[in-house]
Order: sequence, then C-alpha cells, then structure tokens
Amino acid sequence: MARRAGSQGEKTEAAIRDAALKLIARCGYEALSMRRLAEEVGLGAAAIYRYFPNKQAILMGLLERHMLDLLTSWEQARLPAARPAPERLECFTRFHIRHHLPRAEGVFLSYMELRSLTPDNFDRIEGLRRSYESDLAAILEAGRREGSLAAPAPRVTARAVIAMLTGLTTWYRKSGPLTPSEVEAIYWRLVAGMVGLAPQERASGPETTSAPA
Repeated sequence: MARRAGSQGEKTEAAIRDAALKLIARCGYEALSMRRLAEEVGLGAAAIYRYFPNKQAILMGLLERHMLDLLTSWEQARLPAARPAPERLECFTRFHIRHHLPRAEGVFLSYMELRSLTPDNFDRIEGLRRSYESDLAAILEAGRREGSLAAPAPRVTARAVIAMLTGLTTWYRKSGPLTPSEVEAIYWRLVAGMVGLAPQERASGPETTSAPA
C-alpha cells in the first residue's frame, strides 16, 4: 500500500497513479518499469519506492480504486428495489455509460490487465466486479419474475449487457457526430430490445439519472 507524507506526499502519490495509468494504457503493464515511471513524474528512481513497493502494487491500486469508485457511484445513483425493473434497468444502463465514458483508460486496464495481477489480487478485483454484475442480474431476475423483462438467464444477460455498454469506451470520441446523451438513448434502446421491452415502454424517468464525471 502507498505511504503518504502529508499533502505534498498525497499529490506526488496521485501524480504517480495518473502517470502509471497513462503508461500502462499506452504501453502495457509488462513494459512499465519503476524507473520509467519515476522519470515521467520527475522523481529519482529510488524515490518512487517510498510510495509503492513495486509495480504490482501500483496496478492493484489502480484497479481497486477503479472498481470502488464504480461501486460507490452506483450505490448513490441506483433506484430503490421497489421501483419497476424496466426503470431500474434504464437507470443502470445510463449510469454505466455516464460513469465509464470519461474513464476509458481505467476501463482498458480493468479488462486488459487483470491477467497481470497476482492470484490474490485477481480474486479481490473479481469479487468487486461480481458485486456490480450481480446488481444488474438481480434487476433482470426481478423483471423476469414480474413479467416485465424477458431474461431467461439473468446472469448471462447481465454479462452481455455490461460487455456491450463498456465497449463504448473503445470507439466513442467527443469529436464524433454523437453526443453522450444520444449515445445513451441509442444504447438504452438496444438494451431494452435485448430484454423484450416494447418501444412504448422504453422511455421513463431514470433518463435524468447522473453519475459523477
């Protein structure tokens, strides 16, 4: 775990994390060296070890922070379980897009660099991912029970939905022809179609649900 040394130490630690995120996203975890990271931040090669003992600790810290931020933001954005499943599903869909679009590098690491974690660290991150996935599966299962959603295999459907929504970060560009709101609307229609919602049932209140950028 990183060692902090007052406000300046916290700023340096944050700068190390930010530089590591960009370097790993650009070059891959295996190509990252502590010396190169230190140069990127403007530290001496030995100084960086005051904050992180090795690059595995840096990667784990990035992935864990990414998942904990996601779970905390989702907890604040989610609709109560008493609301109809289609509304909760739309809330999840729009939240996922809004949360992940500004975090493309973190998303890339969370999928492509899981393989670089030690077994214990892998299990920790997988547990956090399963927690988020389980929330969506629970929404789909509730919709199946109440007859509002056609989701015969909620867990599989949840994985398919998350994969589709997360894939946005590989192609969406602010300079492109679509605004984030337009992308949300398109993807909500796609998700709604996957679970059998009729067109007239696809517009509801959670459209205004927001996530911190």
